[in-house]
Amino acid sequence: MVTALNEASALNGPLARRLAFYTAQHHELNPDVALAYQRLIDRFSNAGTGAGGLGSGVPNIGDPMPPFLLPDDQGRLVSRGDLQTDGPLVVSFNRGHWCGYCGIELRALADAKEELDALNANVVAIVPERQIYARRLKTKHGIGFPVLSDIDNAYALSLGLMTWVGEELRGILQGYQIDLARFQGSEGWFLPIPATIVINSDGRVRARHVDPDYRR
Repeated sequence: MVTALNEASALNGPLARRLAFYTAQHHELNPDVALAYQRLIDRFSNAGTGAGGLGSGVPNIGDPMPPFLLPDDQGRLVSRGDLQTDGPLVVSFNRGHWCGYCGIELRALADAKEELDALNANVVAIVPERQIYARRLKTKHGIGFPVLSDIDNAYALSLGLMTWVGEELRGILQGYQIDLARFQGSEGWFLPIPATIVINSDGRVRARHVDPDYRR
């Protein structure tokens, strides 16, 4: 899957094309795993995204975004205000350094640096992993923007973005040496629903993408 990840990241065109390519490779190389992921996504989808559902706490466009204060990969506490002065801020919730889909998305954001700089925009990724793995995520994908650790998914939970992976997928991940308990420092086996939120300089949401199907 490392080759598929690199090939997907190198594709020209929009992020959706890169993710679709990676999904097709995943289905071809690991069909049993892909089916287990599909069952998980079906469970997410059945939960819905309306009132009380997944992502229900993410503010609507025009509403204020709740503040955060989280450690970066060097242990320094970073707030939204530290990252945002007179331009927009892109906040990307990701599952972790082991997640190929997250890597493709974050590389796409890194590739858009010139466009973002022209808009005086900053980017921050938030993961539920300990700092050593947040640092590994930055190094692995050549990310120049901050990666913050949301330990125990506390901030994601406040936005309705936290969910349990389930016993089936837990067993599969462990079989691939993906140990969320070690990565996160917690035995809960919870992950955030991937989401991307753009915040104006006044702290209000300008755009948002919340989708239980992290392949999109």
